[in-house]
Amino acid sequence: QDLQYKLLDQAITKPNTPSTMNRSILFIAGILSSSSCALAFAPTSASFAVQRSPSATATTDARVAPLHMAEEEFLQPATKERLQALVDDNPVLLFMKGNQLFPQCGFSNTATQILQSYNIDFKHVDVLADEEIRAGVKVFSQWPTIPQLYVCGEFIGGTDIMIEMYQSGELGEMIEKAKADMA
Repeated sequence: QDLQYKLLDQAITKPNTPSTMNRSILFIAGILSSSSCALAFAPTSASFAVQRSPSATATTDARVAPLHMAEEEFLQPATKERLQALVDDNPVLLFMKGNQLFPQCGFSNTATQILQSYNIDFKHVDVLADEEIRAGVKVFSQWPTIPQLYVCGEFIGGTDIMIEMYQSGELGEMIEKAKADMA
């Protein structure tokens, strides 16, 4: 632990040297790997997450457990019908926290800005206003986070996917198709 404090002190006193930056990264990685908050930043692959027992150290083995969606993987038929109708009736649909004028989270804000950059009227659904929709859309799409984008009835993904597709131009092509369908 004294080494960690020494590295932190070096990072503060000599912040721009490459070796100090590497040590700082190692220091932070060491803290994360030894604390319970490591799960918040642990990389996941497909449907598995690394979980450490409270007494785990860097030399012990990590257990691998399946990653599950919400406990309630059952979607009420009425909720499923509502969600399907929303997807079918709106060429560009964003399930988000808040609304287009006042998004309630950074990810919803980013998703809104991306869609607004295409000058398209898109439908939004504020999941904070309806807990049934908020929980149901995650099961409906089999995607655990909000916001969620649908274009021409197809689930696209969340903000991270939207950013990638925006940068590659693929989202723009899909939006153009949706605009043509709206005309």
